[in-house]
Amino acid sequence: MKITTVGVCIICGIFPLLILPQLPGTLTLAFLTLFACVLAFIPVKTVRYIALTLLFFVWGILSAKQILWAGETLTGATQDAIVEITATDGMTTHYGQITHLQGRRIFPALGLVLYGEYLPQAVCAGQQWSMKLKVRAVHGQLNDGGFDSQRYAIAQHQPLIGRFLQASVIEPNCSLRAQYLASLQTTLQPYMWNAVILGLGMGERLSVPKEIKNIMRDTGTAHLMAISGLHIAFAALLAAGLIRGGQVFLPGRWIHWQMPLIGGICCAAFYAWLTGMQPPALRTVVALATWGMLKLSGRQWSGWDVWICCLAAILLMDPVAILSQSLWLSAAAVAALIFWYQWFPCPEWQLPPVLRAVVSLIHLQLGITLLLMPVQIVIFHGISLTSFIANLLAIPLVTFITVPLILAAMVVHLSGPLILEQGLWFLADRSLALLFWGLKSLPEGWINIAERWQWLSFSPWFLLVVWRLNAWRTLPAMCVAVGLLMCWPLWQKPRPDEWQVYMLDVGQGLAMVIARNGKAILYDTGLAWPEGDSGQQLIIPWLHWHNLEPEGVILSHEHLDHRGGLDSILHTWPMLWIRSPLNWEHHQPCVRGEAWQWQGLRFSVHWPLQASNDKGNNHSCVVKVYDGTNSILLTGDIEVPAEQKMLSRYWQQVQTTLLQVPHHGSNTSSSLPLIQRVNGKVALASASRYNAITHGDCPLIKLSIAINSKDINGLILHIRVK
Repeated sequence: MKITTVGVCIICGIFPLLILPQLPGTLTLAFLTLFACVLAFIPVKTVRYIALTLLFFVWGILSAKQILWAGETLTGATQDAIVEITATDGMTTHYGQITHLQGRRIFPALGLVLYGEYLPQAVCAGQQWSMKLKVRAVHGQLNDGGFDSQRYAIAQHQPLIGRFLQASVIEPNCSLRAQYLASLQTTLQPYMWNAVILGLGMGERLSVPKEIKNIMRDTGTAHLMAISGLHIAFAALLAAGLIRGGQVFLPGRWIHWQMPLIGGICCAAFYAWLTGMQPPALRTVVALATWGMLKLSGRQWSGWDVWICCLAAILLMDPVAILSQSLWLSAAAVAALIFWYQWFPCPEWQLPPVLRAVVSLIHLQLGITLLLMPVQIVIFHGISLTSFIANLLAIPLVTFITVPLILAAMVVHLSGPLILEQGLWFLADRSLALLFWGLKSLPEGWINIAERWQWLSFSPWFLLVVWRLNAWRTLPAMCVAVGLLMCWPLWQKPRPDEWQVYMLDVGQGLAMVIARNGKAILYDTGLAWPEGDSGQQLIIPWLHWHNLEPEGVILSHEHLDHRGGLDSILHTWPMLWIRSPLNWEHHQPCVRGEAWQWQGLRFSVHWPLQASNDKGNNHSCVVKVYDGTNSILLTGDIEVPAEQKMLSRYWQQVQTTLLQVPHHGSNTSSSLPLIQRVNGKVALASASRYNAITHGDCPLIKLSIAINSKDINGLILHIRVK
């Protein structure tokens, strides 16, 4: 069997993990394994490759099941565990691995994140603690257009999140890496860019200020902050060069061409360990080791052969890495460069060396900028217009000046002269000052991209192929057809007789969107928490992704789980009108008797009364949206007392097609009279997965209304109303 073909089998076998909505059961896997073994005995090469692909598929599913097992079995009950700390911010956020559970050793160890509490004594990586844990599976929001925290956690092998109830230290000593890191932190305190230096040198990003992260994201240089393949490959290249130079002093019989290669890979592995063996660094080492073995084979391998083998080796070692966005960015970047240099090589102009280096850098960055656009849009849901210029400055400065200075200083820090170490740190700090001065000088370049632009982002690949193959002359009709297909989503518009209702997944809060003709009205804006809010992290990205422009906000009441994202939304769209029952400045009234038209839909308010003195949940603004045939009733957090008062006077007007279940489905709401008068066909409750008081479990709703539980388009619900 060809090794590249086996690599393709590995990639194809594990790829379904990316798209499967549910993992197959044990019986299915047993049948597939047996079927693959039968196929393997058929003396046809293609059939045997299919058998191999099936076996790799089973391997990928088993690996995923092993990770998901923890969340399915450990959630809820108190667990006695031994936890080894792998990283910490020194305060209330600790990353660790469960090595023993209920007195039994766990292999492989289970990754988890502990939040919210200080440990009884100073904590550092490498310590082992005996803990009573309350854990649950990490879960993300289902809204598309935003960050998927659950997918990220699984890819990082950290499927659990929780807190400790009791903790006592077993092994108080810090790991060698943690001791070295603490020493570096003390040394770097006087330097302005110490957090960035530690991020570049040790992969420590917990202390990097949010402002710096935003600058690097907006300029498309965030990839430099990670311990990327570029950094580790540079360390390997540096070690290989030193070993090659040292061979000059060795006898001829001791000189072997393999020594620099093997030494460089060993150095890369050591550097990956020094940076905490983070998954991106570990994947780089696996890729380098695979490339090294291909080189040692003595055969000629094309760039695509190496790419396939490296990606296959990474996925074989860690199948759930296919969920990692960083892996897809790295793999896509390498594939884009191979494609770029094969189809559009750098011009062979006769130029001075310095100018030629500049032209080569521009050529490389142009290829990366154009060809990585589809992946950037899918992962980040936007692009940076300044990334081309920013990376022209950042990549050579960080790669050839900052990182070498940091690596040299890290080596000298072990035992070198203090004055030399201080000089190296100073130069590294000044190089970063120059970098961020340049990045801050650039205009704000980040733009959010709607989902409909995804296919058009492949146009650089398409145009390059058309140009090189001269297809615009030989196959003009096909070129036009493909171009029209890529533009097709841009021409699609919603039917004017339809309107959409979305309930967004904002956890234990509420945010609903009523959309028509590309415009939208929000009913409530979700939660807020110390580090952010639903508006900034969930609602705004979702609206951008769906190309919806909000025109107004209806706030049901003042509780933070309903108005938490308002400030962020107003910061993005300051001209929005707001209706609420709160009598706040710039808020239009949302009380009984108010009515208005929007995009052909009629909005009428049924609660609270104008003279009502209720506060909190029972002061929620109840709004009915009606198109002449179908309607929705938005109830906020209204409870039984307010329901009864509303029904005693206006019961004829609350009948509706779709009911937003009051107060997240709590038993304090959704009384039987309300359910009977509403007489709806669909009920929607916005309740988080692990809410503490079992919201969303009201028995009256389950008995009286057929609940629509379909998950469409990645949302809790997406209904088109005709």
